[in-house]
Amino acid sequence: MSSVPERSDIDDEYKWSVDSIFADDDEWEAAFADARERLDEVRAFEGRTTDDAATLLDLMETYESVAREVAQVVQYANLRSSEDTRDQEYQAMASKAEALSSEASSASSFVEPELQELEWTDVEAFVDEEPALAEYDQYFDDVLRMKPHTRSSEVEELLADLSEVTNAASESYSMLANADMTFPTVEGPDGDEVEISQGNFTTLLQKPDREFRRRVHEEFYEEWATVRNTVGTTLAKSTKKDVKLARARNYDTAREAALDGPNVPVEVYDTLVDTVEANLDSLQHHAELKRRALDVDDLEMWDLYMSLTGDEGPEVSYEQAKEYVVEAVEPLGEAYQSRMAEGLESRWVDVYENRGKRAGAFSGGSYDTQPFILMNYQDDVSSVFTLAHELGHSMHSELASDAQPWQDADYEIFVAEVASTVNETLLTNYLLENAESDELRAHALDQYLERFRSTLFRQTMFAAFEQAIHERAEADEPLTPDTFDEVYGSLKEEFYANATVDDHVRREWMRIPHFYYNYYVYQYSTGISAAAAIVDRIEADGEEAAADYRAALEAGGSEYPLDVLDVAGIDMTSAEPVESAIATYDSYLDRAESLLDL
Repeated sequence: MSSVPERSDIDDEYKWSVDSIFADDDEWEAAFADARERLDEVRAFEGRTTDDAATLLDLMETYESVAREVAQVVQYANLRSSEDTRDQEYQAMASKAEALSSEASSASSFVEPELQELEWTDVEAFVDEEPALAEYDQYFDDVLRMKPHTRSSEVEELLADLSEVTNAASESYSMLANADMTFPTVEGPDGDEVEISQGNFTTLLQKPDREFRRRVHEEFYEEWATVRNTVGTTLAKSTKKDVKLARARNYDTAREAALDGPNVPVEVYDTLVDTVEANLDSLQHHAELKRRALDVDDLEMWDLYMSLTGDEGPEVSYEQAKEYVVEAVEPLGEAYQSRMAEGLESRWVDVYENRGKRAGAFSGGSYDTQPFILMNYQDDVSSVFTLAHELGHSMHSELASDAQPWQDADYEIFVAEVASTVNETLLTNYLLENAESDELRAHALDQYLERFRSTLFRQTMFAAFEQAIHERAEADEPLTPDTFDEVYGSLKEEFYANATVDDHVRREWMRIPHFYYNYYVYQYSTGISAAAAIVDRIEADGEEAAADYRAALEAGGSEYPLDVLDVAGIDMTSAEPVESAIATYDSYLDRAESLLDL
């Protein structure tokens, strides 16, 4: 019987080095207590923020010191709780850390309303008096532009205090999906029992035996059906929370509020969705190739993850994956490449799945820590691409932290998804040129196409779903599981018009955690579009374009996202990057059709 190991069964070399933040839990407890006590240092400035330039500088430096300490406390707790979501001690630690983060937000909630009493000319006068304040130029600009959407100090403090509560729906969903839910075992092609998990679900849907895939698909979604009302309630409450918080800040819609944070015009969102929906024939071409590769009359939803090659593909060990990814980023320069290689040998990555481990993958860390990557590596080509993706995030953080002061190092998700997808694209190009076998080359091409499908098209479909359910909430229409099924199923039918959309997949919305992140998913689609354009520039212009890209990574949050991408030579206010990305997808589809004789 295939089973998922306990964490204690995995060698330490494949676990991230969380002890590089705090040596043990006792040290964390001491840091927690110190950070909480230091919040009074921030509170002491309330009512005095704009008294004079010296006071403002003192406040900014005090807040930075405290915030950096809080960030390390939060990171340690969240990483530990992700290792095993069943561990109640670490779940309690994460809860304490979240409460501390909420308390820190509350303690500093007076800062922005008080700063917004200034005009820009006042800020310039303060900078003349205290030149060190010039380092906070981007922060001051961001705060002042948000004047129309910032409430009084009392209301801001209340909203900050409520953050722990307003995240309840998302946290409840996460605990249900990762800790409480267990999935059945199904009979494998060889007669053995195979355990389904959140981490291996899509991997199992890549197995050649079609009847096995159908059983996995149906059993997985039947298990979700047992918690249908609970998940429907958490998503409805999370959506309504977004709407109510947007209204509290004087926005017309939750989407406008979410995009205004990173200063991205809503037109970018609309252009993405409209451009993708106008090019669904490309996605349907991919679906048709899958149908031909499988030699079936109708493409079912449990066929969507199957390789165009018609088999599982070669196994790729984690050690081999590291070599591929490091070699692939050579076009970005020797310094970038060596820094990544060093990180891989310094336990940045928590590699393998274990029982209770958070599903999926992410890159985390703070300004004062190394990056931390969570994976559930499955010894397949897909996992190699996931490693490249998360390393893109980690390298972005490293370069930005090196180049920028604390307040300007943190970058927006809109830019982050570019860094991750550039690495994926470079990996594809490397493997197509250097793979040791035609089998690996074919699977690399297939994997890139699959990531294009799931990133550009699937995430845009998610974005359309997210907008649709928020619009219903804004119109005070009820949000029920049946509503979610109807909206999601209709979009699935539109995007996959030449495939069979079964009732099980209509409830796929239940397993997507990103729907709790408030207009997050569209950034995957804009990210892959920008990334494709950046790699095209690097291939055409070499080091000049690579230097522009590295400069964009190093910019961190020192400029707004669209301005950062402009440094890399990309204009995301136009449809051109999305259209260019789809053209790239089309060219690779044609290449696959020829290579695989489809």
